[in-house]
Amino acid sequence: MSTTYTIDTSTSRATPTPAPMKRLTVPAIRKAKGKTPLVMLTAYTVRMAQLLDPHCDLLLVGDSLGQVIYGLPSTIPVTLEMMCAHGAAVVRGSYHSVVVIDMPFGSYEASPEQAFLSAARILKETGAAAVKLEGGEAMAPTIAFLSARGIPVMGHIGLTPQAVNQLGGYGARGRSDAERAKIIADARAIDEAGAFAIVIEGVVEPIAVEITNSVSCPTIGIGASGQCDGQVLVAEDMLGLFDRTARFVKRYADMAALVGDAAQSYASDVRDRSFPTPEQTYAPKD
Repeated sequence: MSTTYTIDTSTSRATPTPAPMKRLTVPAIRKAKGKTPLVMLTAYTVRMAQLLDPHCDLLLVGDSLGQVIYGLPSTIPVTLEMMCAHGAAVVRGSYHSVVVIDMPFGSYEASPEQAFLSAARILKETGAAAVKLEGGEAMAPTIAFLSARGIPVMGHIGLTPQAVNQLGGYGARGRSDAERAKIIADARAIDEAGAFAIVIEGVVEPIAVEITNSVSCPTIGIGASGQCDGQVLVAEDMLGLFDRTARFVKRYADMAALVGDAAQSYASDVRDRSFPTPEQTYAPKD
């Protein structure tokens, strides 16, 4: 049995509810290569995990929570403690998807041994199935080290947000021949090292297609190509919670407007004393 959470409407609290164990596995994700496209969205909280889980194959607890949840300027300040706390919440709120947790900047780059300690902590404290780390050929030995020790690793190449200071921004990658060759070499290196999937972010489309056709593991695109083996978006971008979104984001809702309208209606009701009504208050017992 797995435990997910439902909301008790009388208290608005999350209540644990047993559910049949239907969670997908890392091997199942790897075997999806070339089949029905994989669906991945980010999740950072129990409630969002509950809502997204039935529709996804993977839930990514991304270090993008730095900007989305904490209002930080980039992913660089995100800590291991943040990732563990939010990762555990997402695992508690899901029972179907493979939960993957980003390893934050500074938690894995120094050595394979450092990466193992960080990844082991993440998996122990959260119950997640896998970790994700950024980088190509330079990180291949670390991916091989973790994979050999039972830690599934999702790779991340192309536009790598943790390297934003080195890259000089969030522009698309692979426009020069040299950069194209490097990105392709990165993908092949981490595929051979044992990554069970690779996120390809912000690259010109022919590169993503070439990588997808040349590596053995599934590719998951974000600003890459519809021909990747799957797609991922930040859920809050997809839901239209921010005023600005990247070129590669399709808005499937306008949640910002819904929230703003609801808050405006609530404020109006409070100020004219039309809320609460007897239906929302407690009368003395006879």
